[in-house]
Amino acid sequence: MNIILKAENISKQYRLGTVGTGTLGDDLKRWWYGVRGKEDPFLKVGAINERSSMASEDYVWALRDINFEVNQGEVLGIIGKNGAGKSTLLKLLSRVTSPTTGSIRTKGRIASLLEIGTGFHPELTGRENIFMNGAVLGMSRMEIKNKLEEIIAFSGCEKYIDTPVKRYSSGMTVRLGFAVAAHLEPEILVVDEVLAVGDAEFQKKAIGKMQDLSTGEGRTVLFVSHNMASISSLCNRLLVLNKGEISYNGDPYEGINNYLNAYNPNKEISLRETDRRKGKGEVKIVDIHFLDKKDNKISILRTGQQVTFRIFFENPQKLSFQKCRLSLAIVKDGKTFILLSTEVGTNQYFKIIGDGYINFKINKFPLTKSNYKLDLYLETDGEIQDWIEEGSEIIVEDDSFYANGINYPRGWHGKTVLINYSSSINTI
Repeated sequence: MNIILKAENISKQYRLGTVGTGTLGDDLKRWWYGVRGKEDPFLKVGAINERSSMASEDYVWALRDINFEVNQGEVLGIIGKNGAGKSTLLKLLSRVTSPTTGSIRTKGRIASLLEIGTGFHPELTGRENIFMNGAVLGMSRMEIKNKLEEIIAFSGCEKYIDTPVKRYSSGMTVRLGFAVAAHLEPEILVVDEVLAVGDAEFQKKAIGKMQDLSTGEGRTVLFVSHNMASISSLCNRLLVLNKGEISYNGDPYEGINNYLNAYNPNKEISLRETDRRKGKGEVKIVDIHFLDKKDNKISILRTGQQVTFRIFFENPQKLSFQKCRLSLAIVKDGKTFILLSTEVGTNQYFKIIGDGYINFKINKFPLTKSNYKLDLYLETDGEIQDWIEEGSEIIVEDDSFYANGINYPRGWHGKTVLINYSSSINTI
């Protein structure tokens, strides 16, 4: 494969609260060590990048020892908590700032869309800003002129193109900025979370354009987003940043699972000790595991993923029951969203003679981002053995359910149950 970008041991250090080292003496010390060819003494100090704790040192490492390669035509996703170092990394790759240590090697032209309206002048019209922003990004006037109509059409701002940008909404500004960057035809396109400002229609168009750049034209895209649906549908490799370091580099599906599970406050769900139960109690539901398509245990579910609910029960007296059923309901605000039951799914009851577990497999999980509760019901030979209401919580994050990566129609808000369907339109 043709490597188009290579980052070797890059780190970025900042001094908290001040510019430079903070004192003239420290600045002179840093200069004197450099003149003598010695290592900067301030590189030996510094705290890790943890935004949620009070700093105990004057220096912090926004990034530390980052190493990765990107091949031509690859779409690399970058995710992580706020403050993990994502935007700092993109600024280094875009050469907005330079690394404290390490080196970055690239081939070809880089176009960056890091912040809303970067390089736009509020008093100039949209048309004038296209020429100015294109020139900043490295396009010639003739190149911009030849692509002007295409850029305007892609942005969807035709009606306001001769209006000053200061009168644009944030969404319109993003549309115009992305349109210019996308039509620069760079070898590497760097896109930060700004697409989140656009509506569903524009996000679909932008993702489609990035897919065309990578698959159709062999260009490379670096994409930062908190939208797991966009990441999973667009990217073929994923970097997960944690406290300024790479915690994962590989398959997007596995990376998203690792990222979500790492920050789940309810990592272990146990039903053994809950007091929200009633029934005879000779057989009890004691635990539930969520499994992905590879049978790996997960703690956060994702819209559209294959998931198996594995429900464990115990029969300590080893009693024998001939006609048993187990039902599971996912509820929110007292309303049932999904109801699964063994005698419906298997068209038969099952027998219990000891301990065991029941699997409920859902090929495409249909619920959207929210926190839900679980109701569990176990019946044996017509008697209620264990009935747990809202015994545990399910946390769901949005991901791709439909092939285009868009789960909601434009302007739709609220919690949704998604289904597989097809549609046809006939006009008379």
